[in-house]
Amino acid sequence: MLRGRRKQDGSATSVAVIGLGRFGGSLASELARSGTEVLGVDADEDTVQGLNGVLTHVVRADSTRQAALDQLGVADFDRVVVGIGSDIQASILTCSLLKRMGVRSIWAKAISEQHGLILEQLGIDHVIYPEADMGRRVAHLVRGSMLDYVEFDEDLVVAKTVAPREIVGKSLEESAVRRKHGITIVKIKGADGRWHSAGATSVVAEGDTLIVIGPVERTERFAALL
Repeated sequence: MLRGRRKQDGSATSVAVIGLGRFGGSLASELARSGTEVLGVDADEDTVQGLNGVLTHVVRADSTRQAALDQLGVADFDRVVVGIGSDIQASILTCSLLKRMGVRSIWAKAISEQHGLILEQLGIDHVIYPEADMGRRVAHLVRGSMLDYVEFDEDLVVAKTVAPREIVGKSLEESAVRRKHGITIVKIKGADGRWHSAGATSVVAEGDTLIVIGPVERTERFAALL
């Protein structure tokens, strides 16, 4: 039986990832690279073998059987991620078993709104829509001039963009970016290649990269400035 270790500060040192396809496998590998103890579980032997030596533990098992989850000690991990997408029935049954076992923090991938609704009705803590989220993110990048884009709420985004000409050579107080454009510049990356916190006296130079936060439309319009 595998045992996860719990931290007292609320962060996770151990995560079980069930379903090691493109999403689950990538997630589990990144967690392992960051030093997290990772148990990977998948029903496919080739998938399991491919991650052997990458994850802390990787096991071939049927996650729709409670006996298998009990034997692996899944409930002892800080968090459990269900990355099963192609088999909705297996995803729902696995999540239902995890809830019944008293797993405290469950994250689950949904491949459709209907799938996500069922997971929410089961009481899953975090329902993830990776394909839909990535599609929205890429759409904003393709449509605009932003270098990167992260959506935090329906109308709140953080974006990376190149400093527009109208604010070059001015301090943020002089350029009045917040008043004129309704966005806030929080970080500036200058010629030294390092990120610096932005304040009222920060002066923007040509070619600087900015991290800005604000509503979607206003952020896109600011990033589109030349």
